[in-house]
Amino acid sequence: MENNGHKLQKQLSPTHVWAIAFGCVIGWGSFINPGKKFLPNSGVAGTAIAMILGALVMIIIARSYAYMVPKFPKAGGEFTFTKNCFGKTSAYICGWFLVVAYLTNVPMNSTAIGLIVDGLDGSLDILKFGFHYEIAGFSVWLGEILLASGILILFGYLNILGVKKAGFVQTTLAILLATCAATLCIAGIVSAKAKGINMQPIWGFDKAAAIAANATTAEINSYAHVGTQGVLSAILATFAIAPWAFVGFDTIPQAAEEFKFSYKKVMGIMAIAIAFGCFVYVSNNTVAAAALTNWPDRVMAGEWVLLIAATELLGTFGKVLIGVGVSSAVLSGIMGFYLASSRLMYSMSQDGFLPEWFGRIDERHNTPKNAMIFCIIVSLSGPILGREALGWFVDMSAIGASIGYFATCVATLKTMKKDGDGTSSLKSMAILGAIFSGIFMVLQLIPIPGLSGVHFGKESYIMLIIWIAIGVVFYAKQRKSFK
Repeated sequence: MENNGHKLQKQLSPTHVWAIAFGCVIGWGSFINPGKKFLPNSGVAGTAIAMILGALVMIIIARSYAYMVPKFPKAGGEFTFTKNCFGKTSAYICGWFLVVAYLTNVPMNSTAIGLIVDGLDGSLDILKFGFHYEIAGFSVWLGEILLASGILILFGYLNILGVKKAGFVQTTLAILLATCAATLCIAGIVSAKAKGINMQPIWGFDKAAAIAANATTAEINSYAHVGTQGVLSAILATFAIAPWAFVGFDTIPQAAEEFKFSYKKVMGIMAIAIAFGCFVYVSNNTVAAAALTNWPDRVMAGEWVLLIAATELLGTFGKVLIGVGVSSAVLSGIMGFYLASSRLMYSMSQDGFLPEWFGRIDERHNTPKNAMIFCIIVSLSGPILGREALGWFVDMSAIGASIGYFATCVATLKTMKKDGDGTSSLKSMAILGAIFSGIFMVLQLIPIPGLSGVHFGKESYIMLIIWIAIGVVFYAKQRKSFK
């Protein structure tokens, strides 16, 4: 795709691409969500089962991506696949929801920066200065806004400077992240402080009811998820957000124009990134519970459970380990999703789906500078909305990713039929991938009686409606390009 003689450069190695995918898959959530969502909603057993099932489903879906990338090796990924298979309007719908899947992960990660510093600085509260206000019961401070905004601007600028520089930074962060997670896992295995009995209740508990009753860890079994319905709810509560948990492996096609290696390696890179991600999610969650005799008390108090567990296991080194690991996760997530979002918007602009301004390439660095600037501006909403927006962004990302997965799987089926290639195994995987993607969307959007903690919250529905409305405005503005 050329723009005034300038185009994207082929500078990404397989290691760079793995780092982008893995860094996007593992963000703040694997370090903070054990106490915030995973342990109360699903417990150790429910989270492990949900994540392993989710990883298997993602590998099935990844097979369709691996088939489609060599067919359409251009920036845009699922958007490009849909455009070539189902036309411009369908592609626009897919692309617009993909933008929200990728772009919401940037402010989501930035919002976690305040949580990281709060957890690591003890009682110093170094970011709690200047004016502050409350959103959904949580205070947002000027210090938190300034630090998170500064990081968003810095990493956006690094992306503008060139994909090779961004790839190097991303690879460094991904290696640090994997090392920290593996070290913590080993500590949990060899330490006498980590015990299986601590993991009770293994399917989680009704957090709201327990808090309302002022329950303690000793009383928590009264609120535990039990029985067939309780266990099913526990598993589905985390399985439903698997598209968010693993969103990132699918950023690989967004940079397809910048690969300097064979497209045959795409499937392997995706599978390794998904497997690494699954390990980190399950390991962090299990260690957090195993190391603490009273993790339900910690969860209900809103404490950072994994940080406390790491400190129990390894002392000050554990605290440093979590600090380095979660910082690497957050920064690699910001870097990777910036790259994916900007390439997607660049591709949509090149085809007339977004204003021409988004598709301009920087003459010096050969990167989609304007699309990146837009991503930075939108992402700055995260620090302003504060940490309670984390859950809302998770829901938005999950629905956007589910739509992208569905579009890729059905595009694979159509392309196979048109070109007369592929295998029966690929066809089966594409059908399964489409079915699972549809199931994810149903679980996210439709309240199902008896299944608690699975579907969107009220704020997430509102954000989804707003995003659709903005998309309609852009569609109306660019409708001549759709003819």
